[in-house]
Amino acid sequence: MEWPGWSPNVVVTATDGSDGSLRAAHVAASIAKNNAAKLYVITVVRPPEGWWGIGGAPPTATALANALDEAQHGVLDETTKDLDTEGIEVQTVEELGDPAATIIGFCTEIDADLLVVGKRGAGLIERFVMGSVADRLAHYAPCPVLMIP
Repeated sequence: MEWPGWSPNVVVTATDGSDGSLRAAHVAASIAKNNAAKLYVITVVRPPEGWWGIGGAPPTATALANALDEAQHGVLDETTKDLDTEGIEVQTVEELGDPAATIIGFCTEIDADLLVVGKRGAGLIERFVMGSVADRLAHYAPCPVLMIP
């Protein structure tokens, strides 16, 4: 697909392993390939607070880091394993923090031309309190955002 006057050179897709984010990764790879763009596949994990239960001891920093690292590798491996990326440069990125803020910061840092994400519904209470990640990306990303259902 060729768009007059605009050809993305840097495409970012954010994944959490959900079906929507996997579909978004395929679209992002296709756009990157059609435009000979660099593709970044990023996953961001919010460190859990209190996942060890009431009255339990928190895990050691090393145990937590290892668990998060393993989870991120799994998400990135699942996302990238079937992408058609022949002939383009692909870089995977693992980050910790608030997903929306981290993705926005990453897109700003690398001067992304396009961000492709899955649109995933959050629960009503979660949406009321903090909004969905996709909603926040659509409002605050420094580049165009393509949301894939």
